[in-house]
Amino acid sequence: MDDLILMGVHRRGVQIAHLLRQEIALTQGIQLPFGTLDITFYRDDLLTIGPKPVVGETRLPECGIEGKRLVIVDDVLFTGRTARAGLNELMDWGRPSKVFLCVLIDRGGREIPIQADFVGRQVEVTEGYTVDVMVPDLDGRWAVELTSLTEGTL
Repeated sequence: MDDLILMGVHRRGVQIAHLLRQEIALTQGIQLPFGTLDITFYRDDLLTIGPKPVVGETRLPECGIEGKRLVIVDDVLFTGRTARAGLNELMDWGRPSKVFLCVLIDRGGREIPIQADFVGRQVEVTEGYTVDVMVPDLDGRWAVELTSLTEGTL
């Protein structure tokens, strides 16, 4: 784990990456370098998300990312576009030796050929539903909810 870095994707991937980092420190005795990725301006649908997107901060660890092994951590993997945007942003900051993708939920439905290396749970979700991850810092609790776009939370 000498050259491993956790990079949480804003917003909820950051909290999940923090939790993973704490668990690794507790079980392995290793404090991994940590960074955050804000992919807002790398999205291919920026014009469709509204005039005032929520913009976070990209922060790289002090050791940098050049030649390091990175784990991009996100909440839900769906179309693959967020992961692609994260890769694009990272390449603007340096060239890691390897990049892994870790997600809490893989709901299927890829539009581009991206797969997670580490998955908390794979869930089959039909069209018309979303998977929402709740984290304490933003939502006051840990939860994963399946929501019907027409009927609300199930």
